[in-house]
Amino acid sequence: MIKPTLTDVFFDLDHTLWDFDRNSALAMERVFQRFTVPISLEAFLEIYEPINFDYWKSFREELVTKQELRRGRLIDSFNVFDIQYDMETIDAMSDAYIDELPNNNYLFDGTFELLLYLKEKYTLHIITNGFTEVQHIKLEKSKLAPFFKTVTSSEEVGVKKPNPLVFEKALKKANVSSQNTIMIGDTFDADILGGEGAGMDTIFFNYRKEIPKVGYKVVDHLLEIKDFL
Repeated sequence: MIKPTLTDVFFDLDHTLWDFDRNSALAMERVFQRFTVPISLEAFLEIYEPINFDYWKSFREELVTKQELRRGRLIDSFNVFDIQYDMETIDAMSDAYIDELPNNNYLFDGTFELLLYLKEKYTLHIITNGFTEVQHIKLEKSKLAPFFKTVTSSEEVGVKKPNPLVFEKALKKANVSSQNTIMIGDTFDADILGGEGAGMDTIFFNYRKEIPKVGYKVVDHLLEIKDFL
C-alpha cells in the first residue's frame, strides 16, 4: 500500500510553539504589581500552575465554563495562602491577566528555525483550545502569524480538542484530507489522541518529560521534528 503524501502540518500553539509558562509568569507578575498582592509571585506560581493545568483539562472535558476556569484558577490558588478577594476583584485580576498575556511572546527554542524549514515543504496551520481573542494577538505579536495559512480555535467550533469536530473544522478550513496531515502538540489526550481520532498522523512534543508513549512519534525538542519531516 502506498503511503499518502504529507502536505499539511498542524500545530498546537500554547506549550508547543509559544512558551506559555514563561509568558504567563511575566503577565502574572504585572497583575500582582497592579493589585498589590501580598505574597511572592514564585510561591504563587508553584501553586497556580498545576491548578491552572487541571482547570484546562476540565475545560477541555466540558466540566467547567470559560468563566469558571478564569475565576476558579485564581480563587483556588489564593485559598492556599488563605487570601480571599471579592468576585469583582477576581474578575478584574482575570481580565488584567488576559490583557497582559500576549505582551510577552517568548517561544520555545528552535521555533523559527523549524517553521522556516517546514514552510518550504508543507502548508502550516494552527489548532488551539486557547481563547480566540488572545490567540490571534499572540500570533501577531510573536511574528508567527505569517507562517500559518489557517488558525482554528475550539471557541469557534463550540467544543474543545480532542473532540473530532475541532479537527474536522480545521481540515475543512485547510481544504485537505486527514490522511495528508500531521498534528503536533504537547497535550497527549487533546493533540495526539484527538488528531489520531481524526485520521491524522501525530508527533508528541514531550517538553514536560512525561513517560514516553509507546507506538507514537515523540520529541523532546522542537528541532527533533525535522528528523520525522
